Amino acid sequence: MTRTLPQQQLLLELLVMSGEIAVPRDSGGPLFWRTLGECRASGWATQVEVSPGILRIGITDSGRKAARGGP
Repeated sequence: MTRTLPQQQLLLELLVMSGEIAVPRDSGGPLFWRTLGECRASGWATQVEVSPGILRIGITDSGRKAARGGP
């Protein structure tokens, strides 16, 4: 079973409900960026720059499973 930290779970659940979110590169604070980095490293989230300074954050199939607490 995939174990997520509470902040990872929160981000994954947000992405499940939203599908994708857009964030400015220079906002979010250190906790957001660290959590996003952990989720990306685990293969649960994706990050794509859609215009200068704007990032699209999405969720992967394994991220959806992790959000549900599945394997």
